[in-house]
Amino acid sequence: MSKSRIAEAIRAAKAYLAARPEEARYRDAVATAVLEEGLRVRVTGADGSSLVTDMVEGVGGTASAPSPGWLFRAAYASSAATLIVMRAAEQNVELSGLEVKVDSESDDRGILGIADEVPAGPVSIKITVQAESPQNEGTVREVITWALKHCPVDDAVRRPVPVELDVRITGA
Repeated sequence: MSKSRIAEAIRAAKAYLAARPEEARYRDAVATAVLEEGLRVRVTGADGSSLVTDMVEGVGGTASAPSPGWLFRAAYASSAATLIVMRAAEQNVELSGLEVKVDSESDDRGILGIADEVPAGPVSIKITVQAESPQNEGTVREVITWALKHCPVDDAVRRPVPVELDVRITGA
């Protein structure tokens, strides 16, 4: 899709939701994870899309697929890149190249329950954005900063989000 088509789609979506704010909030599509074997898990969506995860051999996996942690970083990087492109299109900023890297540092004592004071998730995350543009650095930096501020994955990482746990046990 061209930059102008992206910008027009965003303008249309903004106008539509400004006129109908009650339609802006909705339940997201469910991701359903089902154990295949060992630590290999298949995740499917309502639209039929699917992916598989596995863990490294050191914790009992077979390393046959990316780990959930890597997919988290992949989701973060792709979401940030998408929002940067969307904002650049909306602001008519030319991007001739874009690369977003998400790196994290983890401490396996958390995921393995060895030390309760160690978090199970990443202890730090770094986002590196490499953008190529004929426009001035300040303009491109503003696009990137705005995009990350409005990136749903970035927001979910930075803001405490209420989580409800619903456990259902059958066959006991």
